Amino acid sequence: MPAVPRKTTLEQCVVDSLEAYFNDLGGSEPHGIHAMVLAAVEKPLLATVMKHAEGNQSLAARWLDINRNTLRKKLAEHKLL
Repeated sequence: MPAVPRKTTLEQCVVDSLEAYFNDLGGSEPHGIHAMVLAAVEKPLLATVMKHAEGNQSLAARWLDINRNTLRKKLAEHKLL
């Protein structure tokens, strides 16, 4: 029986990316990792959800379990409006 390809989880993608980030530092001390990761994840998250919600902000906000005004603020911050 052929091996079934293992799907990579979002969590594993984050771990792999962080490991690569630390390796690339070459011994330098990292700064602002939390903000860096949130900024890197939030924009594509919002863009993808908005795409699948076909631009419907109320639907996207419901899927994200956030207030629609919060979604609009975040979309504006990331220049996605």
